[in-house]
Amino acid sequence: DLCFFVFMYLKIKTRLGDICLSLRYVPTAGKLTVVILEAKNLKKMDVGGLSDPYVKIHLMQNGKRLKKKKTTIKKNTLNPYYNESFSFEVPCEQIEVGVTVLDYDKIGKNDAIGKVLLGSNSSGTEQRHWSDMLANPRRPIAQWHSLKPEDEVNLLISNKK
Repeated sequence: DLCFFVFMYLKIKTRLGDICLSLRYVPTAGKLTVVILEAKNLKKMDVGGLSDPYVKIHLMQNGKRLKKKKTTIKKNTLNPYYNESFSFEVPCEQIEVGVTVLDYDKIGKNDAIGKVLLGSNSSGTEQRHWSDMLANPRRPIAQWHSLKPEDEVNLLISNKK
């Protein structure tokens, strides 16, 4: 079936990569810990066929950014390993975490490779990951997520305001 092959080709062609991260919530302390573990098969962003990826984490409430943190930049790789931990003091109700993988550029603007949104209003694996974290307080829960186009995720966020 030609339609199926075209669909699969486009899906593969537009794959942005995957990110593995761990979420841990300690309700008594109101502390959320996000560990950016690694990413794989990131989309090539540089002329040389590689990227210089780093990850930005936004803590949001009702579509408003409360805090942001960043990992280090990993040079010339599409499969970066980070294992970097970030803690936020939060009331867990209505909190969302936006995780964006970007390509660092010395000149010009850093390009977003892809993004995931985790929280009570997310869907799919992101929603399941968030629910698993809430159901297992104080335990880190790690999961892989497929990156989505940044503007697609930003549209979701702006629709919730």
